[in-house]
Amino acid sequence: MRESRIKRKTNETDIELYLNIDGTGKSNIDTGIGFMDHMLTLFSKHAQVDLSVKCIGDTYVDYHHSVEDIGIALGSALKEALGEKYGINRYGFFILPMDESLVETKVDILSAVDISGRSYLSFDLGKLNPKVGDFDTELIEEFFQAFTRASATTLHIKKINGRNTHHIIEACFKSFARSLKTAISLDEKNLNSLPSTKGIL
Repeated sequence: MRESRIKRKTNETDIELYLNIDGTGKSNIDTGIGFMDHMLTLFSKHAQVDLSVKCIGDTYVDYHHSVEDIGIALGSALKEALGEKYGINRYGFFILPMDESLVETKVDILSAVDISGRSYLSFDLGKLNPKVGDFDTELIEEFFQAFTRASATTLHIKKINGRNTHHIIEACFKSFARSLKTAISLDEKNLNSLPSTKGIL
C-alpha cells in the first residue's frame, strides 16, 4: 500500500497527516480553518486518496503558518508514499468547469534528485477577492508553493474563466486533485519501469 504518516511540529504548528494514495476518497480533516477543511476534503474526494489531517496552529496570529505547513506536510507525504515511483503515469492534466469558473491544472511528478532545480509552481488564478469568509485568498498560492517544494513536483494552475472567488478556488483544488489522480495512478502494463529515459525518478 502506498501510504505515509507525517508528523511536523514547529513553534507555530503541530501537524499529524496520513495519506493513502491508493484510497477511495475518505477524509478526516481538522485544520482549525474552515475553508481549508473544505478544500482538503474536496481534494481527497476528487483525487480518490484517503487523507487525515489534524493541525493545531497559531491561528490567533493568522492562517499563514498553518496553511503553509499543511502544504509542506502533504507534499512530504506524497513524496514518501510514491517511493521510487515505479509504474506511475507521472503526468496529469485536467480542465475543470464549475458553474462560471473554469480552471486548468497540469502535474508532473518529478525526480527526487531534481528537487531544488526542477520543483516549480506556475500559479495564475487572476484577481481574487482578498477574503473568502475570514480566509486570506493569497494563502492558496502559499499552500501550493509549499506542496510543490516538498513533493518535488512541477505544477501549473491557471484560471481560464471565473468571477466568484469561492468557485475559482474550489475549481482549482478539484482540478488539481483530478490531475494528481492521473499522475499517481499506476500503469498496469509498466509496473516495473519508470516513466523516464534517465532510469531514475
